[in-house]
Amino acid sequence: MNDTQLLSGSERDIALFATLLGEVLREHSRKRVLVVVERLREGFLALREQDDPELRAKLMKRINGLDPQTLAEVIRAYTIYFSLAHLVEDVHAYLNRRSLISAGGRLWRGSFDHTLRQFHADGVDAAGLQRLLNELAYLPVFTAHPTEAKRRTTLETHRRIFLAALDLHRHKLNEEEQQDRLGQILSEIQVLWKTDEVRVHKPQVTDEVRQGLYFFRESLFETVPQVYRNLERAVRRLYGSNSGVLVPSFIGFGSWIGGDRDGNPYVKPETTELAVRMHCELVLEHYIARVRRLTRILSHSSLLVQPSTPFLDALDDDEDYWLHTMRQTHRRYFHEPYRRKLFIVRHRLETTLARVRARIDDDQSPEILPEGYAHEGELLDDLYLIRDSLISHGDANAADGELKDLLRLVETFGFHLVHLDVRQESTRHTEAVIELFARQPGAPLYQAFSEEQKLLALAEAIGHPHPFHVDKGTLTPETRETLEVFESMARMRAEISEQVFGAYVISMTHSASHVMEVMLLARLAGLAGQTPDGWFCHLRISPLFETIEDLAHIDSVMSALFDNPTYAALLKASGNLQEVMLGYSDSCKDGGILASAWNLYEAQEKIIALAEGRGVKCRLFHGRGGTIGRGGGPTHEAILSQPEDTVHGQIKFTEQGEVLSYRYANPETALYELTMGISGLMKASRCVIEPPIKPRKDYLGIMEELARLGEAHYRGLICDTPGLLDYFYEATPVDAIALLNIGSRPSHRKKADRSLGSIRAIPWVFGWAQARHTLPAWFGIGSAIEQWRQGDLERLAKLQRMYQEWPFFRAILSNTQMSLFKAEMQIAHEYAQLMPDQARAESIYRAIADEYQRTLTQVLNVAGLHAVMEETPELQLSLARRNSYLDPLNHIQITLLERYRNEPNEEARKEWLDPLLRSINAIAAGMRNTG
Repeated sequence: MNDTQLLSGSERDIALFATLLGEVLREHSRKRVLVVVERLREGFLALREQDDPELRAKLMKRINGLDPQTLAEVIRAYTIYFSLAHLVEDVHAYLNRRSLISAGGRLWRGSFDHTLRQFHADGVDAAGLQRLLNELAYLPVFTAHPTEAKRRTTLETHRRIFLAALDLHRHKLNEEEQQDRLGQILSEIQVLWKTDEVRVHKPQVTDEVRQGLYFFRESLFETVPQVYRNLERAVRRLYGSNSGVLVPSFIGFGSWIGGDRDGNPYVKPETTELAVRMHCELVLEHYIARVRRLTRILSHSSLLVQPSTPFLDALDDDEDYWLHTMRQTHRRYFHEPYRRKLFIVRHRLETTLARVRARIDDDQSPEILPEGYAHEGELLDDLYLIRDSLISHGDANAADGELKDLLRLVETFGFHLVHLDVRQESTRHTEAVIELFARQPGAPLYQAFSEEQKLLALAEAIGHPHPFHVDKGTLTPETRETLEVFESMARMRAEISEQVFGAYVISMTHSASHVMEVMLLARLAGLAGQTPDGWFCHLRISPLFETIEDLAHIDSVMSALFDNPTYAALLKASGNLQEVMLGYSDSCKDGGILASAWNLYEAQEKIIALAEGRGVKCRLFHGRGGTIGRGGGPTHEAILSQPEDTVHGQIKFTEQGEVLSYRYANPETALYELTMGISGLMKASRCVIEPPIKPRKDYLGIMEELARLGEAHYRGLICDTPGLLDYFYEATPVDAIALLNIGSRPSHRKKADRSLGSIRAIPWVFGWAQARHTLPAWFGIGSAIEQWRQGDLERLAKLQRMYQEWPFFRAILSNTQMSLFKAEMQIAHEYAQLMPDQARAESIYRAIADEYQRTLTQVLNVAGLHAVMEETPELQLSLARRNSYLDPLNHIQITLLERYRNEPNEEARKEWLDPLLRSINAIAAGMRNTG
């Protein structure tokens, strides 16, 4: 352990951390746990190299002989190993990037340096770059989904281990210091071992809000200003200090946590209000800490510098606030104008924070508090005054330090922190509107109307000065709650900031009237309507198109909206920006990965063309999950694979499940992830400043045919194979996933309904991944390529050119490779044996395994590779490393599923449930992106 060679290279560090984990297990686990962990790992590793039925039987006998408590500890040991391996890989990825930066050479693909070098070499001048930067809007949206199992406590321990591991490499340590760091890491691993990573109780929505806040407090407040600094440095390096290029603040964050009520009965109007206030509380706390720090820095004396006239005028205007509200003396900071101003800024922020906290505590006292800031614009004005004054007397370098970072934060986060999206399913709005019409004397029967009649009635009601008389006491609880959501949104906009809400997302949007119904409900809450001065609209509506069928109808729905005079007037009043959300999960569950990808591609092109034809700006909102089967994958490549001329500087996308902690828990990793995403956005948005290169028409035709063939094959399995859904429920742990206390949202839309329509896309993908099928991410691709090729070598050459030349097609097959790598057909076969009807199980498994082999062969042929993921060797190694721990875990889970399902005694069943739930967490951690 003293050998410094142990501390170089991720392989050695992972071995070192595994050794430290072994020491903890030896001292603090149940008897035999360490022996079992090692024997199972070594045994299943040997089976990977060569199958041995005798060894397999011996290993299964060992697993079957373990009691629930010992199994739970074995599973926990594997879970902690995965966490430590992730941490070491992140540390080494960061160190490798730092060494590249220190060397002063060219940086990695996706860095700002590499991206701007490419722009400069391609002839993009400073004016063109400025035009592009002015159009940018990069908007990740954080969501709470039932696949992120890490508790905040665990995240905090991981952070301490990450920093200690960095210390081992960043500083030249003597032997004693090295031992201290290793002792610290050992101590933290011991804490991990003694911390229960599985929640005892299902989290409340407010717990999920706090979980989301963690990433801002611990990482993003530090990271965001650094992203801008790095981009500014790259601009100076490539375009010169005098280029005049200014980097605007274009990063924003969204959230669904506390706003997404589709299928989650626990999200009430008061939940949303609490979430908004919690967001505001956190961001104000951070600003206060920054202002306090800045007050210590900007100690300029008015005897030595001459502040600007506008600044001094503002300070004079603050005199009354200083003397009477703050009760300060003339003498304090008399010759330190910036300190005096910042002291006032801090007091106003603290007053604003006190008001927010009083409302969180349901205290009525905020009305008697002194005046703070009414909105973030007032705070920005104060900070801009300080900045401009510093620059006026030659202290631009002081303005460019901590003050500039604070300005970036306020420009990014305002008082809202995140733009909270509100989401609800379309039928809830329709039911409310039906009831509202029915309660009006002499009103027509809304539900009997045709689509055209509905649009006319809705438009008339929205434009009417007094559309409905609403007596809330007579309404059903559901309609009353639906109306209260909009009223709550209006209140929060007035109380916190006009930036509080992002979009109102309507899931299952099937018609234009679904959007106009929401606009009517917004009208009743005063969020939209018409005054003598014209139309106003304070609500951005984002229709969500999810299924294959919805994507096919997207142009007719959006055309009807854009051509509706009332909607067009409201859209113009709200800024003439239409947001449209595309659902990756349901379309993939519905028609398979190829049909989903292609229908989404076509839908994007249709929407952008429709919007441009009517002079409307359009922003696409991508509802991606963590896994390939839910639209996941590396962000840089995902953005570059969007259809040409559809990313016009703006992109919005969900960050779901375990992706949040992997990407944003550590500032070092968050900086890399944000940089990669933004550089991808810049590259994909070059159509803003130059004509885009359109893909070849023959490629589009081939893709259309592949999508048709892939969908037919996928539906043949999922919809036309008798017993397929029984196989899914019985050969995967999906029944146990619903019992995990890792999300507030139910896993099914309807309880006890074994249908494809009822199960949500997340457990659909999660279940197949746990059982090592990963089926939604690849099934149908092999048959589609094989059928289209028909053994023709020229057609193969054409597909190979598509893979090399077309980012969209390349991204599909690259992501497919990762999913194929994570699948394990021999283990999938073991899961299939859980199905009571073995004849049917064997038939279904054989169909899946045959298609797996077909897909593997065809993808490798098209990509010109000998093995999957050959082009990304580091990721390949990372995933391969986990298999020696995943294999025993899967076999343990199979045993636990049998015990849990077949145990007649309820008390005994409960004993097997705990290790079963832990096995789900462990496999999710090992596969890294299962949600």
